[in-house]
Order: sequence, then C-alpha cells, then structure tokens
Amino acid sequence: MFEIESKNQDEIVITTKKGAIKFNISDATIDAGLAVGKITGPGEFEIGDATIRGIITESDNTIYSVEIGGVHIGILGGIEENLDDIVADILCTSSVRAVREIEPKLVVAMGNVDGMVSELKLTARTEKKLKVKNLDSLPSVREVVVLN
Repeated sequence: MFEIESKNQDEIVITTKKGAIKFNISDATIDAGLAVGKITGPGEFEIGDATIRGIITESDNTIYSVEIGGVHIGILGGIEENLDDIVADILCTSSVRAVREIEPKLVVAMGNVDGMVSELKLTARTEKKLKVKNLDSLPSVREVVVLN
C-alpha cells in the first residue's frame, strides 16, 4: 500500500511503509531524505519499495516512471514529450494529450483541472491523499482525482 499527495502543481509525494519520496517536476529532483541529498535528472533508482526511472525528454526535461508493488505511476506534470516511454496505471499530469495517449486507469490532476475534466468528459473527485492498496484496487473506469 502507498499514498500519493500533492501540495502544489509541480510536486507529487509518494509515501510507502519505508518512507516518503517527493518528485518535483519543475526542477527535476527526487527528494527521499537520502544521505546523498536530492537526486537530479534522469537515471534508474531503487528507493525503499519504489523502482524509479527518470527519463530525459527531447527538451531536456525529466519525467518519471515509478513502480510500487506492481502499480505503475507516471509523473509528467505538463510535459507532453516522450509519452511512449511511459506505461502508467496512475498518471500524474495536467496534459489531456498524455491521458489520451497513455490511457491510465486513474489520473491525478496537476494544474488545470477544469480544462482537463471538460475535455476528457470525466468528473473529478477531491481527496487529501490518494490511498492505493494494489493494482486491483484501482477503478475499472477512468477517474480524475484532485489532491489538495
């Protein structure tokens, strides 16, 4: 089981039993409270229960593919490049194009929620934290979740 939180449109925090990992899309950093400090840019990492792949895009941004307990999470923010590199059951984005191309089961809205919901013709629910038990606990029909 893990939880996803967001304090602002550029950050996603994933908390597992082994700790919290903060992804910041605007400065391409991962902060997990490690002795080495923040991890910057692309690469492959294992932090606690999470397997993370930072992917460099054509315009030198970094997007993230995270796997925890068989659940795949894509963290893109508003970036719409290298979408073929992401497989996600849960997609953290503000991009309608990314949602259409990747086709996640669950969308965590980052940014323009109203525009995303109306373009995708979906409804949004608001949560403080998104709790995910496992892959089977995800909705069978695509949903948008707004974290605040």
